[in-house]
Amino acid sequence: MTKLRDCAGFTLIEAIMVIVITGILAGIVAVFITKPVEGYVDSVRRAELTDTADVALRRIARDVRLALPNSLRTVSNGFEFIMTKSGGRYRDPTDGSTGGNFLSFTSTAATSFDVLGLMPAMNGGDLIVVYNLGTGYTPADAYTRRNVATLGGTGAITANPVALTSNPFADQVPPLPSPSARFQVVDQNDLVVRYVCDGTSLTRFRGCTLATPSACAAAGALLAGAAATCTIDYAAAATGRNGLLYISLTLTSGGESVTLFQQIHVDNSP
Repeated sequence: MTKLRDCAGFTLIEAIMVIVITGILAGIVAVFITKPVEGYVDSVRRAELTDTADVALRRIARDVRLALPNSLRTVSNGFEFIMTKSGGRYRDPTDGSTGGNFLSFTSTAATSFDVLGLMPAMNGGDLIVVYNLGTGYTPADAYTRRNVATLGGTGAITANPVALTSNPFADQVPPLPSPSARFQVVDQNDLVVRYVCDGTSLTRFRGCTLATPSACAAAGALLAGAAATCTIDYAAAATGRNGLLYISLTLTSGGESVTLFQQIHVDNSP
């Protein structure tokens, strides 16, 4: 009887046997390849989690270094602070000046002052804050705006004198000038920055208001997903005038977790 052969010269039975043997060999090879492939996928996932956590913590550290002294505070599932963009020194009677516009802490009618040295970056409508002592010191708590003045005019301010729309510093009881005649500038469009870590993500919110920091002008920017959880602790006076912010960030994906922590020094010298 003539055997059936395919175009390659194999009988049907031989072809089936080749397929079966090839399948067996493929199964054997797969046993040895599976673990290395799984290991590679796991290592990629861990690297991505670690990189995401590291970038998020670095971003937080960069922001916190621009925080208004004594404005950082913890909130539910996160923390918030007032963001500064620049700062300078105002002319004060105790600095030896014999003329010019002094920043007055006694007369509400005095609504202009001179900046000593280089003019910091500021625009009409921005806020200036003097000697912020933070929560618990109502006359010197920027969140209550008792030590916050609004710059007058529009556009960039490049020369003296600097105009204010009003002088709230003269209403403080007692007056609280800065011992070093310093002031900080807060961008009118970027007052409060809030970080929220709620167990699902780590999100940065900006443009939040002073009176209600939970009310933010823009949608939050996602810094980390992967079921982000955080442990946050803050000591406002860890070393004299410096605070210490402790953040432990845990990201989870594919049944694995990566935890990074960072301690950030906060300059609280007003």
